[in-house]
Amino acid sequence: MGDTRLWRIEQSDRRVLFASDPRVTLFADSGAATVTGHRHPVVKVVLTLGGGWVTARVPGRPPLRAPGLLVPHQVPHECETPSPYVALFLEPWAVREVAGPLPLDAPTVARLLSASGITSLDSVDGPVDLDSVRLEVERLVGRGRGVDPRVALVLSRLAEPGDLDARAVEVGLSGPRLRALAREELGVPLARLRLWARLRAAVADLADHRVARAAADAGFADQAHLTRTARSLLGRTPSSLCPSSGHRSLRRSPVSPEPSGRRAGTGVV
Repeated sequence: MGDTRLWRIEQSDRRVLFASDPRVTLFADSGAATVTGHRHPVVKVVLTLGGGWVTARVPGRPPLRAPGLLVPHQVPHECETPSPYVALFLEPWAVREVAGPLPLDAPTVARLLSASGITSLDSVDGPVDLDSVRLEVERLVGRGRGVDPRVALVLSRLAEPGDLDARAVEVGLSGPRLRALAREELGVPLARLRLWARLRAAVADLADHRVARAAADAGFADQAHLTRTARSLLGRTPSSLCPSSGHRSLRRSPVSPEPSGRRAGTGVV
């Protein structure tokens, strides 16, 4: 969970970029996107490029359309944009909890995009700065409160093999007490956050492996389990995120980030 994972893919007229570290995941796509109803256990920020717009539909509320949107964790919604976009996913404890979805105006979107290092998807060769864009989101809505260090330690190892009861023993808690404490601290069931951690790990592998292999390596029972999880947490399938299967005219470039400053690169409405 401590590694930064980055990949870029260019294929025909589509350009996709994925970057993830333990605190924020970024997914950028030069194409339009429509996602079905889902609930993610993290905070999502969608930023459209080129003066576009994104629409969110929450059951029981009027549709919300804006240049950008912030969707709090555990809010059921559908989402669509006809524009190229950047989607950010932040852990729910990283920022202050807000009622949402929250519309973001064009200047705010431009500021966040500038912080990320992505102002256009004409190319996906530019640097990506996950730290800077995370800090800008924190400035926008406020920084989240701290997390109990025992819960924080478990969170850092969620994608690793082993059940939650074993993790609880490692931090001196019973399984039920760990789950209750995590729910109280985070507002999200720990099991759901573990699914998110594994989904993120699987998506990080999609540029190098087929979906079945990525699913197995991330700890899913099989490809179908990964696909169900992606639909539930993202509203789309893993294969829709990375146009790799069956295509040879593909340029992949996994690259390790620089230790500080803007990262040389290569996180899904």
